[in-house]
Amino acid sequence: MTTTEILAKFHRLQALVVGDICLDRWCRYDPALAEASRETGIPRIAVTAVENTPGAGGTVANNMAALGAGRVSVLGLIGNDGNGWELRNALAARGIDSALLVASPAMQTFTYTKLLNSRNNDEDQPRVDFVNAQDPPPEAEAAILARIREHAPRFDVVMVSDQAETEAGGVVTAAVRDAIAGLALAHPGKVFWVDSRLRCERFRHVIVKPNEREAREACERAFGRIDFPALRAMIGSRPMVVTRGDKGVEIWDGQGVQPVAGRGVTPVDICGAGDSFSAGCSLALAASGSMADAARIGNLVASITSQKKGTGTASADEVRAAERGGA
Repeated sequence: MTTTEILAKFHRLQALVVGDICLDRWCRYDPALAEASRETGIPRIAVTAVENTPGAGGTVANNMAALGAGRVSVLGLIGNDGNGWELRNALAARGIDSALLVASPAMQTFTYTKLLNSRNNDEDQPRVDFVNAQDPPPEAEAAILARIREHAPRFDVVMVSDQAETEAGGVVTAAVRDAIAGLALAHPGKVFWVDSRLRCERFRHVIVKPNEREAREACERAFGRIDFPALRAMIGSRPMVVTRGDKGVEIWDGQGVQPVAGRGVTPVDICGAGDSFSAGCSLALAASGSMADAARIGNLVASITSQKKGTGTASADEVRAAERGGA
């Protein structure tokens, strides 16, 4: 299928993003206003403007919506806090359904606070992240599992975003992984896609999308050696997609490896490029049934977003223009 034919089917697709749905808070500060506190003498960072966008799994959902998916929903965990309220608003502004989010007073909303120098637009201060160091309470995990089992089968694409970089505190617990594995087995015609920073070897019966470093680290944890075919086989019969930056991707399946070349652009900001690849590739796979065609479109999407500051998105028109050789 051509790129235009595949993109034309996106409006028929329904996508669910499960996992760590975060808030990205982009804070612009003015260094000229960094006067010291009268009480402590510590210089302040004077924030003069704030923009809130969906982050982590929310970035995937944002890209799916921008590409024209018919319905995009998120299922994750937020706190009963202001950041959770801001996240719901940021999702709604982009046409993303947040009704399946579970709110818990025992947790705080996973939030990345990024400080941008207003003089040069650089992120030049340490990030302030709101993270959870403990797993969700049993009642919150039970609610998440119930919603996954009830609602996931209704979607064409189920994207799992396991972005927590701590052993505990993420939404994608062992029970959530087991539930996803069971659904993937029960619904072989649907796209179950996983992006996990630290744990891709723990998933079963799904498509996993690590980058090259993540795949190597997963192999070392699982086998003590680099063995991509063994990693794919351990996870299950579905393909494993290994992204390699501007070099494109490798599709590993039972027949070996198939490389799909990247577009070869010079990135401006790679933040969120993997998420945008996952969004474009998973939708294209559901629309076309061809992993090679899907990877080609995923590469186009990532090439566009990597040329934008921050976690940008790509539209269908931009993807068509990129394929023709446009900017």
